[in-house]
Amino acid sequence: MDVLKLIFEGRTNQQMSEELFLSINTIKTHLSRLFAKLSVNSRTEAIARVRDSISQI
Repeated sequence: MDVLKLIFEGRTNQQMSEELFLSINTIKTHLSRLFAKLSVNSRTEAIARVRDSISQI
């Protein structure tokens, strides 16, 4: 959830890495897995998917 929150805040991989004390490769892995779970291919699509899901609640 931390990575998803940072995507919403517009953070870069480098910024996420520094903020979460993780390597950039770990951030990329988290993003890849998150995108797969959401069935999306980009940060923009991930944000849209989450917003759509929230609006349906």
